[in-house]
Amino acid sequence: MHPITGERHLDELVWGLLPHGTKNPATAPRPINARAETVANHPMFANAFRARRGIVPTTVYYQRRTTGGSGQSFAISRKDGRPMAFAGLWEAFKWPNGDITRSYCIITTDANSLVAPIHDRMPVVLEEEDWPVWLGERPGDVSALVRTPASHALQCQPVQRKARMASRQSTRSGRPHSAPTLAF
Repeated sequence: MHPITGERHLDELVWGLLPHGTKNPATAPRPINARAETVANHPMFANAFRARRGIVPTTVYYQRRTTGGSGQSFAISRKDGRPMAFAGLWEAFKWPNGDITRSYCIITTDANSLVAPIHDRMPVVLEEEDWPVWLGERPGDVSALVRTPASHALQCQPVQRKARMASRQSTRSGRPHSAPTLAF
């Protein structure tokens, strides 16, 4: 929910959470992920988890194999072709000159049976019926939504070398390849 209007809003934010109370933003860590197991209590994420939850829409995300085998990359998406909604947190940092940087991170959890052979972690994927609770539009237990996504709803395809190169170039530019916006 937008903090001023109370309505859903889609906007581009900076990937890498910069908490509003950061003392030295130039050297502060800018995490791109928050672990589901600790997000509610970790000092860097707890306030955002309570009050600034968002949805990071994407159609696909890319994961390089880190568990056994080669460094093959995979494209992970919904089987039905609909966009995914990652559970995200956002913050607004106010600089001394008054400028505001709005940033975000994605909440990750243990990988499901589809992704586990590739990597031990994956984003929390929210189902559409859970969005109102996650965004604070309806009461409910947000901690219960921070769970491993169901394997049956997703598909995983190996990515050809040319696509991996494009993904690397996007990563080098400092912008995520698959999740540049945040809905809140």
